[in-house]
Amino acid sequence: MLFEIVPNLSEGRDAGVIDAAIAAVERAGARVLHRTSDAVHHRSVLTIAGNAEHVLTAGIALAGVALERIDLRVHRGVHPRIGALDVLPFVPLRNATLADAVALAHRAGAAIWERYRVPSFYYGAAARRPERRLLARVRRGEFEGLAARFADPLWAPDEGDAGFHPSAGAIAIGARDILIAYNVELATDDLDAAREIARLIRERDGGLATLRALAFPLGSGRVQVSLNVTNYSATPLYRVVELIRALAARRGIAVASTELIGCLPRSAIEASAAYYLGVPQL
Repeated sequence: MLFEIVPNLSEGRDAGVIDAAIAAVERAGARVLHRTSDAVHHRSVLTIAGNAEHVLTAGIALAGVALERIDLRVHRGVHPRIGALDVLPFVPLRNATLADAVALAHRAGAAIWERYRVPSFYYGAAARRPERRLLARVRRGEFEGLAARFADPLWAPDEGDAGFHPSAGAIAIGARDILIAYNVELATDDLDAAREIARLIRERDGGLATLRALAFPLGSGRVQVSLNVTNYSATPLYRVVELIRALAARRGIAVASTELIGCLPRSAIEASAAYYLGVPQL
């Protein structure tokens, strides 16, 4: 069985921390396919593949590196976060099922608590409570709000006791299918316009199916519509980009650029290329 993990670490400015994380992954026997860091978000995303034991060992090791090298008490960035290792999703790729990924997520959370005393919430297919399926709900209030959240019995962690780690916070550990993380930058500093566009296009507010969207300021006359496409067959990238382009144009705003975070399936690229070339298929 082949799996992917896509850990999000709350460090986007110190390349040495990410180098240490990658070294830990490689020692675990997993393969790093891609890395990306963003100073404004103060966040890095790694795309890692391997068999079940390799990605499990790598995920546990990353929690140790994050605990040692990242202190959320002094962390400031535009992206929401609850932990030094903020998100750890397990994704089935080949000869593996979502249930297999759920089992790995639960093993990871238990091992991280036992070894590092960092608690975890399970989200996505790994969630043990329906209100925790959405990652946005798990991260609500961020690191600064964990004390209040942990005081609520309904939000006790799935792994660990009801106290978050003072510097590493908590981890959202999940299982899901392939997701495409994609950003569209707008040539404006109008964050309200970007937020309105994000609201109009995302699924939870009546927009495109399977699409999640937020808006962030980037500085230098740019704002970002940050996207998670959770079913790229139902919602192809070209449809998302062209809808954002049209909504922005109504407000006199141009699309400045786009950005892919991590990897994506080849079929997702082919669908968009076929659309822009005007052919039925490649």
